Amino acid sequence: MLKAILLASALLLSHSMAAQAANAARLKITVQWSSPTPLISPSGSGAASAGTFNPAAVRVGNKTILLYREQDAAGTSRIGYASSTDGVHFSVREQAVLEPETDYEKDGGVEDPRVLKIGDTYYMTYTGYNKHDAQLCMATSKDLIHWNRKGILLPAYKGTWNTRWTKSGAIVPQKINGKWWMYYLGTKADGRDYMGLASSDDLRHWTDATKEPVLPAKAAAFDSHVMEPGPPPLVTSKGILLIYNGADDKLVYSTAWALFDRNDPTKLLARAEQPFLRPDKDWQRVGQVPNVVFTEGMVQNGTEWWIYYGGADKYIGASRLEISFPP
Repeated sequence: MLKAILLASALLLSHSMAAQAANAARLKITVQWSSPTPLISPSGSGAASAGTFNPAAVRVGNKTILLYREQDAAGTSRIGYASSTDGVHFSVREQAVLEPETDYEKDGGVEDPRVLKIGDTYYMTYTGYNKHDAQLCMATSKDLIHWNRKGILLPAYKGTWNTRWTKSGAIVPQKINGKWWMYYLGTKADGRDYMGLASSDDLRHWTDATKEPVLPAKAAAFDSHVMEPGPPPLVTSKGILLIYNGADDKLVYSTAWALFDRNDPTKLLARAEQPFLRPDKDWQRVGQVPNVVFTEGMVQNGTEWWIYYGGADKYIGASRLEISFPP
């Protein structure tokens, strides 16, 4: 009798989980508008001469602030700053807000920021690159201009499954089960880049939360080779919505979504079958790295959602989205 009850309970749980996953899979993201030309482009012969790309985005009052990667002709990166009242036309600050200073940033620089506000503090995760190692780092600020380094969050070549570099920290904007959570990029022994998950008690000290990546690879898919977190995720009533960047075996980068359980960030509920944004414009196809749209910034402007992304590791573009959750 007990065995029958346990079996029935297991079947009910299995059906419930299957129904939850099927319902989540009906999530839909549609691009309503995309910038036909870059919003910000390289210029001059200085810090931003080779590339202006991969922006984080934050809403402050009636302005959209972009913190993005500036790259010079020597390949050294800094974090630039631009602001806009309409989300499309940006005024660029002449001086970068974060420049390479430490040994783990020397020569390569500071790259690819993600930014979110918790309380009265802005947290920026970024890649520190010294032309030998790339490692996931953090800095904090009260005003988005003056930043204090907090050091390396996840060292390269370590962790439960990562064998190489660490990058792309997308922090969940609220505690879940008493902890902070962060999706990040690492590399398995098979040479593919996967999405991992780390947890923290204090936003400073992080450890792997799983023994394997949280987003499995799919053969011959748009994200078969790279599954890389994008902007900080959204916590919704349906789950944790993470916009991410996928690359296929030809290293064509596009943007898609994954949905995780809001009570268990390790549990994948659903993922996109196809990306909602692909490189289809000349400035996304031709640049320092061809065939790339790479999203790191997402903001809500009224009832609209906007994403900001790098095109071909050279330019910055934007798209306005409609996000439809299942009833």
